[in-house]
Amino acid sequence: MSAEFRTRIIPVNDLPGRDAISTNLARPAVALAVGAHPDDIEFGCGATLAKWAAAGTTIHHLVLTDGAKGSWDPQQEVAALVTLRQEEQRRAAAILGGGDVAFLGRTDGELRNGRAEQWEVARWIRRTRPDVVLGHDPWRRYRLHPDHRHAGFILTDALVAARDPHFFPDHALSPHRPSALLLWEADEPNHVEDVGSSAPTKIAALLAHQSQRRSSMGIDDCASTEVAEFGERVRQQLAAHGALAEIALGESFHLITEL
Repeated sequence: MSAEFRTRIIPVNDLPGRDAISTNLARPAVALAVGAHPDDIEFGCGATLAKWAAAGTTIHHLVLTDGAKGSWDPQQEVAALVTLRQEEQRRAAAILGGGDVAFLGRTDGELRNGRAEQWEVARWIRRTRPDVVLGHDPWRRYRLHPDHRHAGFILTDALVAARDPHFFPDHALSPHRPSALLLWEADEPNHVEDVGSSAPTKIAALLAHQSQRRSSMGIDDCASTEVAEFGERVRQQLAAHGALAEIALGESFHLITEL
C-alpha cells in the first residue's frame, strides 16, 4: 500500500463504549454529498450512498474543486485532467446509483471557506432540499490537505446559512434544514451505516477514477492482482469501521442531528 493510499484509509478512533454508536439512519428521500475533490465522496461515503440509492433515495453530488492537481505526472496537461476527472466523477456517481453531479470549480489546493463558497453550497442545499447531508469532518486532527478542512467548514457554515431566512436572501429560495449531517473520516465517530451489501459498488465506483489509481489507490498498473488488493484494503477499512458497532462491514461517521 502506498503512503498516499494510507492517508485515504484513516483508522477510526476508539470510543469509550459501543453504546455511544448509533447505526443505520432511516433511509432519506434525498441525500446531498459534498466533497472537496472528485473521488472524495466515493472514499468517504460511497457504500452508504449506494445502499440508499438502491432503496430509492435521490442522491446529489457536489464537488468543490476542479481536481487539477490530482496527478503525479509533471507533464500532465491541466485542462485535460480537469475534464477527465469530471468524466470519472460522473461515471462513479452512475455506478453508485445515479443522481446529478455538480462542480463548483474552485482551483484544486486553493479552496477557501469564503462567503462566495458558502453562498454556492447553501444555494445547493436549498435547491436540493436533502434530508441528510454528508461531507468531510473539518475537525479531524492532523489533517494535512487544506481542501478537506476547508470543504468541511464550508459545508457546516453553509448549513447554518441554508436553514435561516436572513442568510443569502438573494437565492430567492426557501430556507431548508436537513435532518442529519454525516461527517466522514470522523475524528470522533459516533455512527455506523451497515454497508455489507454495497461494498462491491463502492469499490467499483472508486475504480472508475482511473486517473487516481496510482496516486490515491496504490495501484501502479492495471494488473488484476493489484486491483484485487486495493479492493481487499477497502474491505478491511469497512470491517474496521463496522467493528465499532459489531457490524461486518460499515462506514463510520460523526452524526449531528441538532441542525
